[in-house]
Amino acid sequence: MSKVKIGIVEDEAIIADHIASVLTQLGYHVAEPAGSYAEAIQMIEGENPDLLLLDVQLRGKKDGIDLALKIRQDYHIPFIFLTANADSATVERAKKANPGSYLVKPFTKEDIYTAVEICLHNASSGQQKTVEPAAKTYTHTALFIKDGQLFNKVKIADILYLESEHVYVNVCTLDRKFLVRTSLQDYLIHFDPQSFLRIHRSYVINLGHIQSVHPEYVIINGVTLPVGRSFRNDLLQRLNLG
Repeated sequence: MSKVKIGIVEDEAIIADHIASVLTQLGYHVAEPAGSYAEAIQMIEGENPDLLLLDVQLRGKKDGIDLALKIRQDYHIPFIFLTANADSATVERAKKANPGSYLVKPFTKEDIYTAVEICLHNASSGQQKTVEPAAKTYTHTALFIKDGQLFNKVKIADILYLESEHVYVNVCTLDRKFLVRTSLQDYLIHFDPQSFLRIHRSYVINLGHIQSVHPEYVIINGVTLPVGRSFRNDLLQRLNLG
């Protein structure tokens, strides 16, 4: 099973390093910590973490709650607030971001583990079935996805698109969807970059299955998929439309 990747947004370097060390000891993969709103956005888009630990107080005009609202709106990544201020006003403002949990400083290793696991569980609790980890068995033309006791062979050419959903990926074919605990990057490193292209932080598409193209979206098998602003030029150039 691929490790859960956790991003830390904390402007106190000593605290961020301590949290990173604890998370590593607990068996999680840790992205490079960010110390501000802008750095956090860069980390999210570059590292694609599965979960975030956000300090409520950040240097700059935008704090952790502003960042959380942005994440809730655009990135759909579960997050936990870190705070030394447990006063009612802070809590009430933080509630608007609907965090997965709170960690009040100082916290222990056990506190971190409990909060992370509960947040991950709650983020995936809307799924209809228990999801097995992605099989890491590939051939040149197919991959195998575990479903219960079965390994389903999926031809890579038959994949329409991949959809990131928290710590899971929907592998969408013409016939069905396979829900797998992994990341988009885990698939991209195995796929032909001439055929598959990331068009959004949450979507990778098979260029051969595009039906229609708009600068802000594509249509594949009747499904409209958004095109992120930072991915738009690459898509249009790859299709010789730019």
